[in-house]
Amino acid sequence: MTVATLADVAQRVGVSQATVSRAINGKPGVSDRTRQAILEAMRELGMVGDSLQRGTPRQVALVAPDLSNPIFAAFVTAISTYLARNNMLPVLCTYTLTGASESSLLEMVLKQQPTGVIFLAGRYDTEFADHSDYAMLRERRLPTVFINAAAPHLPGHCVMTDDAVGTRMAMRHLASQGHTRIGLLLGDPHHYPSLIKHEAALAFAQEAGLELPEEATAWTTYGFESGRDAALRLGEQGITALLCASDQLALGAIRALKSLGLSVPDDVSVIGYDDSPWLPYTSPALTTVRQSVDAMSRAAVAALLRCTEDPALLDVRRDLLFEPELVVRESTGICPTWRSGTE
Repeated sequence: MTVATLADVAQRVGVSQATVSRAINGKPGVSDRTRQAILEAMRELGMVGDSLQRGTPRQVALVAPDLSNPIFAAFVTAISTYLARNNMLPVLCTYTLTGASESSLLEMVLKQQPTGVIFLAGRYDTEFADHSDYAMLRERRLPTVFINAAAPHLPGHCVMTDDAVGTRMAMRHLASQGHTRIGLLLGDPHHYPSLIKHEAALAFAQEAGLELPEEATAWTTYGFESGRDAALRLGEQGITALLCASDQLALGAIRALKSLGLSVPDDVSVIGYDDSPWLPYTSPALTTVRQSVDAMSRAAVAALLRCTEDPALLDVRRDLLFEPELVVRESTGICPTWRSGTE
């Protein structure tokens, strides 16, 4: 009885033995089409059983900040599900201010020879930041997918919410309720998603004939505490509505407004951004802009797969925009001056 070898498989498919070995062991550098052809050849030669047909799972690094923000946890869950369905093993890499940095995590990731990297956040979403680590990934020919807005010059797939559309939805909702003194609570002034939201809010205000003075916009870091501190300053300016760049900022703002003796939404309406899973259970339940987490996660994994099949895609930039949804709950209401007829 003749025993088939890897050389026989390589000859049948028309590839090298090294390529056959990489395909069997789930290593990067083999397209899905070639890998399937190799597995089919092995089945025909009687070399592979059901337990090996899917091969060793390929590792994909998920790089994320501290998962205390529920939107990141939601993305991790959804992306991990779609990776597993494609026989890819998610390796979660979280960086924090006091722990491992994004750069040190990437160094460790590269030693594991992953199939690709999906970023949930990082320096890529901030202008004037050091983006050299991403160039290193490109040099290694690693498929890279960014969630939400990234620096324009970076190659790779960028799967993002259309923040301009989401902001206009929120502003239109507030304007329809009679609010003319609207405040903005945004992230870092160099953060691309915050910049997009700011520009969209200014454009809508100009079109609608609303005033949006500079002092009614607060730039801060993302988080409950920073949202509370920034909202204390905005609440003293007589705003009747506040649009926030994240749910965490919005909940911190609600706490601040209540400490000032203001009721939400009777005195000030508040809108968040992301739609974290527990928002319907807050008091008041938060009106927010919902990101399409499931659809974006599915698209991110699909983009990663396309890059493994066609390495030419590693050198181009492709943006995939997903329209958000405004979810109206209890934290927004009719402007108090509109109700009383004083305006």
